[in-house]
Amino acid sequence: MGHRTIRNRFLTLLAALAALLPAQAMAWGDYAHRTTASIALANVKPETRAAIARLLKAAPELGVPDCELASLEDAASWPDCLRSDYWRWGYTFAWHYRTAPVCEAYDPRANCSGQNCILAQIERNERILADESLPANVRLEALTFLIHFIGDVHMPLHSGDHGDRGGNDNTTAYGIAPGLNLHWIWDGPLAERAITSSPTPLVRRYSVAERAELGGGTSADWGRESWETARDFVYPNAFDRAPCDGEELPDETALTQEDIERAIPILRRRVTQAGIRMAEYLDKAFAPGPLADEEAR
Repeated sequence: MGHRTIRNRFLTLLAALAALLPAQAMAWGDYAHRTTASIALANVKPETRAAIARLLKAAPELGVPDCELASLEDAASWPDCLRSDYWRWGYTFAWHYRTAPVCEAYDPRANCSGQNCILAQIERNERILADESLPANVRLEALTFLIHFIGDVHMPLHSGDHGDRGGNDNTTAYGIAPGLNLHWIWDGPLAERAITSSPTPLVRRYSVAERAELGGGTSADWGRESWETARDFVYPNAFDRAPCDGEELPDETALTQEDIERAIPILRRRVTQAGIRMAEYLDKAFAPGPLADEEAR
């Protein structure tokens, strides 16, 4: 089989897969989510790791046998698996993002009525997870949403928007692969390339200095970071001009190899930040409360 035939079949397959994508992609691809969870697990306290293992034993009580939930990596992708059961879980789908126009002032309180956005749900699920008075299955469900949404909020196009549903409406070529969209590219192939091409493993124990530099902040801070990245890098990189210069962006564009290379370190940093910050939130949620401290004394 010649190289031209292989290339044509590859492009045909990519185009077919793109046609099967949902109209609104909701999350980082499975590989990126699992990587953030692995980074977090490598950086939490041993007590936190043990508490997570105990909580995962409640998975059968969630009543979702078709979605595997045996590890923290499974948990990081579990909320996306729920998309196959709209009638039961459809109310959670708006929790995966909170897009804001990149050409307007950023307001973390906008577009989040009734806590139906990612910023509110990160804080809500952290509080549920930390509440030891709640049943294990309730806390496990909160764990899955918490770590999934911490991953999602670090993807720039879950926060930044230019009237295109976070890049979903921009037909974008990825190198030689045509007919994809900008959001899906950042969710999937670009994230995977950023992770696999790292000169040092992303999944490892980070030093105190590295965790201090990469960690910290709240969901609102992370959302603003992603929104700024979409405004200052994602859209200019994809369209070769600033998104807010007064002219409409075209509906179609292409990421050249140079565009892809420029994006890799930015996306790699967002994946790493998500994992480190996830570890911080998990350690906080599983930290002994006042009652446990009193009993220990």
